[in-house]
Amino acid sequence: MDDINKDDLFCDYYEKWIKIYKEGAIRKVTLDKYKMTLRWLRKLIPDLKIKDLTRISYQALLNNYALEHERQTTMDFHHQLKGSILDAVDEGLLDRDPTRKAIIKGKTPSVKKVKFINQFELHTLLDTLELKNEISWEWMILLIAKTGLRFSEALALTPADFNFSRQSISVSKTWDYKGDGGFLPTKNQSSIRKVQIDWQTVIQFSQLIKDLPEDKPIFVKGKVYNSTVNGVLERYCKKAEVPVISIHGLRHTHASLLLFAGVSIASVARRLGHSSMNTTQKTYLHIIQELENRDVDLVMRSLSGLS
Repeated sequence: MDDINKDDLFCDYYEKWIKIYKEGAIRKVTLDKYKMTLRWLRKLIPDLKIKDLTRISYQALLNNYALEHERQTTMDFHHQLKGSILDAVDEGLLDRDPTRKAIIKGKTPSVKKVKFINQFELHTLLDTLELKNEISWEWMILLIAKTGLRFSEALALTPADFNFSRQSISVSKTWDYKGDGGFLPTKNQSSIRKVQIDWQTVIQFSQLIKDLPEDKPIFVKGKVYNSTVNGVLERYCKKAEVPVISIHGLRHTHASLLLFAGVSIASVARRLGHSSMNTTQKTYLHIIQELENRDVDLVMRSLSGLS
């Protein structure tokens, strides 16, 4: 970075910044987002020099990006740039922070798909699954509904990860379904965990995987696509006449059912492998608010009985 000066293109600076500060330090899926941001820089401001990056030129960059993206996506774009820009300020390449007071705009969000279904709808969905005597996507749907595992975590499960005597599944890796396959680290350190399972699941999976290789993924047979499993799940949702959700929606469903059942946020966060309870609170804010309203009603009823 010592070779960079104010007359260099900001795109070139950002590319070097990614290589020095991000490569090898973050997960590949996150690194790919930074590289996507770089491609947008080369498209939107290919000739902008570092010295010309002002509050006005930076705001214009955000505005142009926002023309084709929703506000949250524009916010992510801004955050991926801000770290590099603050470093440029620290290095004396910029006199002041051009990101200060940046206004985040964006396209009107599209209609969001249903993220989770209620307990009755989940029971109805699971009752329609055609569960046979060998591992299939139907069994994965059932397992994720009962454990809240991420799709990549479920794909990485091997027979060795099941401890039937302790009724638990060990989550310590993920599967690179977006790339060339193979095991990858978990999303974060908190994602390494043991997830308790019920006795019915123990009995079912102990039979299903008893003859499978201990160190091979039980669900992976060749190239795996997220869309394939989502397609299977969509077919069963329609058959059960419940809202269509994605495989990740099963994880949201699992968490929401636990919260509505009165399980603490801390326990849900650990079970899901969230890095902190803040993540759980932000993701399920609407449910938590609904539970708080229910608690207020309970408090008022309790107080009204006091004389």
